[in-house]
Amino acid sequence: MARQKPLTRFRNIGIIAHIDAGKTTTTERVLYYTGRKHQIVNTHETKDGKGSTTTDYMEQERKRGITIQSAAVTTEWKGYQINLIDTPGHVDFTIEVNRSLRVLDGAVVVFDGVAGVEPQTETNWRLADQYHVPRLCYVNKMDRIGANFAHCVKGIRERLNAPALLCQVPLGSSDEFCGMADLVAGVALIWQSDDKDSTWETVSFEEAQQRLKFAAAADNDALARLPALRQEMLEHALAMDDDAFERLIDTGEHDPEVLKQCIRKGCVSGKLVPVLCGSSYKNKGVQQLLDAVVDYMPYPGENGGIAIVDEDGHVIGEQAVTDDAPARALAFKVINDQFGTLTFCRIYSGVIRKGDTLLNVTRGKKERVGRIVEVQADHTREIEETRAGDICAFVSMKETETGDSLSDPAHPALLERMRFPDPVISVAVEPKSRNDVDKLSTALYKMVKADPSLRMEVDQETGQTVLKGMGELHLEITIDRMRTELGVEANMGKPKVSFREAFGQTVEHTYTHKKQSGGSGQFAEVKMIFEPGEPGSGVIFSDEVVGGRVPREYIPAVEHAITVESRQGQVAGYEVVDFKARLVDGKYHDVDSSALAFEIAARACFREAQKLSKPKLLEPIMSLEVVTEASYLGDIIGDINRRRGSITDQGQKGSSAFVQGFVPLSEMFGYINFLRSATSGRGNFSMLFDHYEEVPASMVAKLMEKEAK
Repeated sequence: MARQKPLTRFRNIGIIAHIDAGKTTTTERVLYYTGRKHQIVNTHETKDGKGSTTTDYMEQERKRGITIQSAAVTTEWKGYQINLIDTPGHVDFTIEVNRSLRVLDGAVVVFDGVAGVEPQTETNWRLADQYHVPRLCYVNKMDRIGANFAHCVKGIRERLNAPALLCQVPLGSSDEFCGMADLVAGVALIWQSDDKDSTWETVSFEEAQQRLKFAAAADNDALARLPALRQEMLEHALAMDDDAFERLIDTGEHDPEVLKQCIRKGCVSGKLVPVLCGSSYKNKGVQQLLDAVVDYMPYPGENGGIAIVDEDGHVIGEQAVTDDAPARALAFKVINDQFGTLTFCRIYSGVIRKGDTLLNVTRGKKERVGRIVEVQADHTREIEETRAGDICAFVSMKETETGDSLSDPAHPALLERMRFPDPVISVAVEPKSRNDVDKLSTALYKMVKADPSLRMEVDQETGQTVLKGMGELHLEITIDRMRTELGVEANMGKPKVSFREAFGQTVEHTYTHKKQSGGSGQFAEVKMIFEPGEPGSGVIFSDEVVGGRVPREYIPAVEHAITVESRQGQVAGYEVVDFKARLVDGKYHDVDSSALAFEIAARACFREAQKLSKPKLLEPIMSLEVVTEASYLGDIIGDINRRRGSITDQGQKGSSAFVQGFVPLSEMFGYINFLRSATSGRGNFSMLFDHYEEVPASMVAKLMEKEAK
């Protein structure tokens, strides 16, 4: 079957933002205005469990009114197919944003018009930079008290270092917000009401200036400056085309179509970030946002294909997005439930049909494509084939996990993988009844397979099953999802922090392993230098032996021993990070030496050297932002200091005050309970991992005692 719609009429976009900026509300309006649904559900209407928004369909999402896992929906707008992914805003679920951005061609970044640029927005923006995803900004909630468009744009330019291009300016703010000035078209759009089916009136800037008078001086100033703002936008946008720019300078005129092409060119290349505004909840601006997605966001492949890499991750080529090439796809998400497995894939090239056999290049195993479905949040529609540029799901793939490459078996290619963060928190998990022991292991395996930011391991000393994740909420919801999706109930222990260890100073150490018990013995001697490295440098092994003092065939055994032994340090048994191990000398015996003997010697050398280096214990430090009323700031700051935190900034965000700083994760368990109590429920906070830092010597024993409980 030939392609039904040209590739240029597809848009694969994600909606990303800080928690509570209005992503899901915006998605609901997108589905309503594109005719995908005939009723709007708001997030605050779902907490009784009776209804749900399209993309927040899980029980856990309805109860909390937040997005937990990214959900894909497909819709159409003016002849263009839009594959849209609504992503979570909570820091514990950044993994969902990470893997979505990896396979998307563009992103709509939603901002709260009152709060402006928030911490998780910065995290998501950096992820989009990492994957070179073009963006446009949508300043939402302009109807709320304290909304400040200029403050938000300033944050986009300064905190995100983004080349923001104002394409729209709000007309009024808070309860006077009535529409926006479209600087591209040079007209003002004034809505008749807040109703979801309300129409808008298109008037000139002059007429808008005559008709509208606002209570806030800043809103009236913005209204008066519309012609100047439009001229500024024209100059920045038309700078993408030399001829168009010269024409503007010489005659003051421009071609509207060329202007749109220039904005599109700047957006796709990342040289411009169009900024729009609106109020999704009050049904203003969503249709214009859809127009901008169609006009400015790239179609699949317009911004280049995906890198092809070798087994070590080095780029060796690029796969263009085209039907006329071997089938190649990237699995970016796996969902497990009682009915089987859904493997979400982005198709980069070729055509994949029902019944085809694909090679999982990452694992070297073949997978048969039994069924292909188009996903509409929690509903699916079976399709016969999928083509380059599509996002779809394969049903019941057995071996494929997140990040795996699927390809035509005759033309295997490894596609660039995603990069996932390490977990920072862990809990012991046990079944509620003895009969569920085996079920629990299977359920945990499925959850870990579906979520790469989860890790599962068995504590060798206690025999406990330990689950590691990105935060308390992340682990709590994982356990709850096992109950609702897989029918397995489990108890969760107290959260534990993932500490790290490091060498305190450079140590040179020699260890001789000698064992003789009849017949051939064991002999190996290694002389090594261990040096502390820069934060984030990892474990580096260096072979500096000269003159064959240690035979070549034994060097890999020494390196392997250091890698394995570094997983358990000598302070408290945590992983040892950021050091360089230099093998500088050694001795061997012609008969008694072996790879095993050198491995034993290297392990013992590492253990003794770390003890001698005055080792350090490192703890995860979180970046914290608290937003509340100014009257509560004193209590908040005092509490952060008591938790061994440091304040880096404080100030106003609209009508609220904020405090930013760094706090050890070990001091932050249950922080939400303190915050609710201290602010009468009016405060909220966001926290994300920033770096590891040395634990003060006086605190090591106390912390270890606390962790052991």
